[in-house]
Amino acid sequence: MKLINQTKALFTIMLAMIMAAAITTNAQDTMHSFVRSQSEVKYIAFPGLPTCAQGALQSGNPATGPSFIISKVSKGCIIPWHWHTPNEYLIVISGAVTMNMKDEGSSMTMRSGDFALMASHHIHQLQCTEDCVLYVYSDAPFDIHYVDKQGKEISPDDALKAVNETTVSMPAKK
Repeated sequence: MKLINQTKALFTIMLAMIMAAAITTNAQDTMHSFVRSQSEVKYIAFPGLPTCAQGALQSGNPATGPSFIISKVSKGCIIPWHWHTPNEYLIVISGAVTMNMKDEGSSMTMRSGDFALMASHHIHQLQCTEDCVLYVYSDAPFDIHYVDKQGKEISPDDALKAVNETTVSMPAKK
């Protein structure tokens, strides 16, 4: 459990550091209207998420509150079973996504324009069956908690290893 708590803390710190430049650049985005062209988006890999899923902050601050992130996910990429503390809202912009919901045992293919809401603590997984672009809105600070088949929390490395994925390395704790 200590490893998982340290991993969560490192994930939060890394996410905050990675977003700091974009947040500083876009600090006024939340204060006034703006338009951002897709050609301006600079995608990066996030610690704790598979390298096949990259994203860019559009608005807000995922380390401290609500945020909109645009994400580009490669065909075949799996974000294994997990849950978030905040509610997660997902809109498919392009491509195809298979969304699996643990409690409901349902699987749904989503395409351009489709919407999903994953309530706080709701276990789900996502796989892009085509290259896809998604908007992800989190209504509170973003986190991700991976779980095994029994629903027990596991580290990002263990979760991603199970689906043949890797994550961005987190810095060593000093």
